[in-house]
Amino acid sequence: MAITSANQLELLQTAEAVAREKMIDPGLVVEAMEESLARAAKSRYGSEMDIRVHIDRKTGRATFTRVRTVVEDDALENYQAEMTVEQAREHMADPKVGDELTDEVPPVEMGRIAAQSAKQVILQKVREAERDRQYEEFKDRAGTIINGVVKREEYGNVIVDIGRGEGILRRNDKIGRESYRPNDRVRCYIREVRREVRGPQIFLSRTDPQFMAELFKMEVPEIYDGIIEIKAVARDPGSRAKIAVISYDNSIDPVGACVGMRGSRVQAVVNELQGEKIDIIPWNEDIPTFLVNALQPAEVSKVVFDEEAERVEVVVPDEQLSLAIGRRGQNVRLASQLTGLDIDIMTEEQESARRQAEFEERTKLFMDTLDLDEFFAQLLVSEGFTSLEEVAYVDANELMVIDGVDDDTAAELQARAKDYLDALNKKALDHARELGVEDSLVDFEGLTPQMIEALAEDGVKTLEDFATCADWELAGGWTTVDGERHKDDGVLEKFEVSLEEAQNMVMTARIQLGWVDPDELTGDEEDEAITEDEAGE
Repeated sequence: MAITSANQLELLQTAEAVAREKMIDPGLVVEAMEESLARAAKSRYGSEMDIRVHIDRKTGRATFTRVRTVVEDDALENYQAEMTVEQAREHMADPKVGDELTDEVPPVEMGRIAAQSAKQVILQKVREAERDRQYEEFKDRAGTIINGVVKREEYGNVIVDIGRGEGILRRNDKIGRESYRPNDRVRCYIREVRREVRGPQIFLSRTDPQFMAELFKMEVPEIYDGIIEIKAVARDPGSRAKIAVISYDNSIDPVGACVGMRGSRVQAVVNELQGEKIDIIPWNEDIPTFLVNALQPAEVSKVVFDEEAERVEVVVPDEQLSLAIGRRGQNVRLASQLTGLDIDIMTEEQESARRQAEFEERTKLFMDTLDLDEFFAQLLVSEGFTSLEEVAYVDANELMVIDGVDDDTAAELQARAKDYLDALNKKALDHARELGVEDSLVDFEGLTPQMIEALAEDGVKTLEDFATCADWELAGGWTTVDGERHKDDGVLEKFEVSLEEAQNMVMTARIQLGWVDPDELTGDEEDEAITEDEAGE
């Protein structure tokens, strides 16, 4: 097949037809044709030659040129595509390294094999352009809702026609036991658009919490306008969901706006989600208050929030326990997802029993260690004393608040507490030394004898060992795996050492050992402070 005047215009017509069909730029198709013709020409004139083809975008005329590049004398490797400066002087005036000499060569006759190869190149380029076009079109639509038509089902996954591409609705992204037949219309959330070798993969979902949020945005104009904001969403797809909303206009009730007149707005979302029951909850920055709202419809008597552990204890009336937990733990699980907290639920009776047990345990502690009778020990516990350290080192005036305690009695109580603690400290330190603890760790400021004993039992026996510890290894912490939080026990956690305190102790140990330059550390802190100030401005 020769590129003659008879078929020159056909090249452009073919390019335009393919571009229209695939909805890509005609220029990309023409470039693919140029590359395929150049490849065919190389097979005719020699693969070492640099043959280039240019197709005129108006006439369709294909021009074949041979290009030779001027290189340094010692860099000449390919005599067919390169020439030295001296050789170039025969063809051009004042040649320089990097200049190119072009010569037009006759068009090639394309045999059957060359034509087939050219066709493959063009098809490959068109496919690549089509994939790039699809990715560019959908990459910015991740996080939005799209309507599509079901094409087919493959191994439980539904392939959805979404216009200029196909999306995949996986089995675990369908609500409950949803089933679809070809040509069914379906509304989905674009969860992710991923570029892959086989083309862009568009992953759809109907179970993603943000799918429900986007549905509310479509149904509630106040959310679309930004007057009401959706702060958090938690779903048990197809069964129940909770959504937290806040209004930035005091005259608009966020819950009422989302429910709509006679429930019209929320009902439209419920119908789309196959009857999923939705609790609409007012957002509150005060976490305990928000948690009380999140556990609706159950009533809450008391909330105890542990901010450091991101854990909360909720006390409910005995008759409200099953309602607070929900069927198969659904209500408390959704409330936990909504607030991002681990929630422990107990009844008032259980809390009362626990508090009574703690009271008895502390009473026995003071009776055994301070040689007190039960009544006096109970007085100490009732006044809020929970440990021997509090009794030993509190201001004596706080002890004299208790009925029957004068200066001498307070001094005697503190002396007994200190003597007992000194004996415990000596015993712990002796045990630690038996385990091989070195003086470098014993003398380190901030560690009590009991802490040193616990470290020794865990294999930390020198200051170097201590300096290599991570803060969470000492203070404990939480690790999130697959959306579930798991507790990491710390060696010093029972001594109520916080993560910040652990960080400071470990850093101090590294400075003492010379591993860290305190001046550089101060410089980094100053830089961070300057950055924060600039951000604030």
